[in-house]
Amino acid sequence: HVQLVESGGGSVQAGGSLILSCAASGYITSGYCIGWFRQAPGKEREGVAGTGLSGGRGYYADSVKGRFTISQDNAKNTVYLQMNSQKPEDTAMYYCASRQFRCYGATCFARNAYQYWGQGTQVTVS
Repeated sequence: HVQLVESGGGSVQAGGSLILSCAASGYITSGYCIGWFRQAPGKEREGVAGTGLSGGRGYYADSVKGRFTISQDNAKNTVYLQMNSQKPEDTAMYYCASRQFRCYGATCFARNAYQYWGQGTQVTVS
């Protein structure tokens, strides 16, 4: 079993920055992928970014590419989402998810690909 806990959400003005953390506990290895997702009220959950814990580049939805960066500290079992130049449309509940699989491209932030989910952290941009 893998447990995920998100933190770092809050309120920020348009153009500002936030960094979210996803702390994992339980069995997790470099064979896992981690994805970030978000869901606004009345909308479906959408993929934002994802990466394999073995290293390599992250993958991003077009709506955030160039503004958001995913990274990890494997010693702490923590994955981060750095969010810069934020826009009001970034307002949502943000979730992280994990699964042991080979992810690449859009599969890294496809919600049906993931097995374990956190409870979310709220981000509000005004």
